[in-house]
Amino acid sequence: MKRLILLSLILFGCSQEAIEPEKEIAEKVATNLDIPWSINQQDGIFYISERVGTIAVIDGATVTHEEVLLSDKLSSASEAGLLGFVLKPDFQETKEAFAYYTYDLNGESFNRVVTLKRENKKWNEIEIHIDKIKTGNIHHGGRLEIGPDGKLYVTIGDAGDPNNSQDDTSMNGKIVRMEDNGSFKIFSTGHRNPQGLAWHENGTLFEAEHGQSANDEINIIEQGKNYGYPIIEGNETKDGFVTPIITSGSSETWAPSGITFHKGKLYVASLRGEAVKVMNVETGNVEQSITGFGRVRDVFSDGEALYFVTNNTDGRGNPSEDDDILYKLK
Repeated sequence: MKRLILLSLILFGCSQEAIEPEKEIAEKVATNLDIPWSINQQDGIFYISERVGTIAVIDGATVTHEEVLLSDKLSSASEAGLLGFVLKPDFQETKEAFAYYTYDLNGESFNRVVTLKRENKKWNEIEIHIDKIKTGNIHHGGRLEIGPDGKLYVTIGDAGDPNNSQDDTSMNGKIVRMEDNGSFKIFSTGHRNPQGLAWHENGTLFEAEHGQSANDEINIIEQGKNYGYPIIEGNETKDGFVTPIITSGSSETWAPSGITFHKGKLYVASLRGEAVKVMNVETGNVEQSITGFGRVRDVFSDGEALYFVTNNTDGRGNPSEDDDILYKLK
């Protein structure tokens, strides 16, 4: 009976119903990952960045943590490390990927975007694209995604200073895009700590970001628009600023991270909310909360199956002996 109830919830949806336990709805693909951050897949092999400075390569039942050789040592600041990571479209030929990481310089923390090249089961930094993005102990942003236009999009946090989000001279609190000439230009402003980017099949860009106190947001991102932080939050409105299409409200915190579209619905990794949120972007409803796994950092769809990775070893969770884990949703 229990299995039938769970199946009906998955097939027909529910209004913010929690679906658990884990054994009924997901299977473990890989275990003992080290603070994983960003999921990629190529030819059936998973490549997952780990904050400690490694790439977990998952080929069937084999997991290898490959070293990343960077030009500067990773920062030990809170939330810092090797974060965003995305394989280039021509990865099969070039073995190159983009990465986003936090490092220290003269007592200050900075973020940069680089190209890594995989050689002999190691990843070497071969080019710096954007450097000295100021950051603090928190709010690094760090999501990297390649859009339908073939360009690289980067989310950058406000570095813990709300004033940065409305400062046009700062990249903090922004989404930026790499142009054809290699330069980065501000795509949208007024963000706090954006960590999720995904495109709907119709080409619309969606973004997830952490609110200041609850009021987490799902936004439709358009070039040149201002998303209001810290002037407006949650459902607040004001001329010249964009209000999110979905918000957690003032009484609930999701702490959203990676997002992806899967079979028409938006799946949102939730850290503090300890769930995968399933959202209908047409109605603005949170239809399901898939729970029982702890903190969830990223979600990934290969078109057929939905995968997600936990972040229980990041110092804020309660890890089991197998954490962190890459799961496949049944």
